[in-house]
Amino acid sequence: MIQPSASNLLAGALALVAAAALAQPPAPPPTAPSKGDVVPAFESLSIPGPPRKVDFPEGSKTVLLFFQSGCPHCHKMIPEWNRAYARRPKGLDVVGVILDQEPPGFWSTISVAFPVVRSPGREFLRRLNVNRVPLAVRVVEGGKIADLAVGEADPIRLGQIFMP
Repeated sequence: MIQPSASNLLAGALALVAAAALAQPPAPPPTAPSKGDVVPAFESLSIPGPPRKVDFPEGSKTVLLFFQSGCPHCHKMIPEWNRAYARRPKGLDVVGVILDQEPPGFWSTISVAFPVVRSPGREFLRRLNVNRVPLAVRVVEGGKIADLAVGEADPIRLGQIFMP
């Protein structure tokens, strides 16, 4: 039987240590969509009202505002979104997407100026990587994401999302 030398053992151990140091841990899943991702057209219930189809035809520009009724950061953004919605350029469609079931009295205590639909479901959100709110997403024709703001955004940043 051949006995490995101390230098061979040391070299092997160093090679294992180097390989472990170079190995990268798996990347965490994205917490938000990315520019260039595609949002598929969807239909969901309007609040209040009948189902609404949200699609992205040629030449369209849409801002999707994802929020939850119990999110304090969303509560801070809704007045900012309301102001941006009031100043939106002609031809820009704006749709809020509520991700949770709001508590009784939510709509009478929180003033929301823009139209809102219910989330089409967990699978839709999972495919888009919508894992954090508030989230403002600018979508152009074909559903392509042109820009987005994750978390609280200042009025200048919102102006970029709501641009003509």
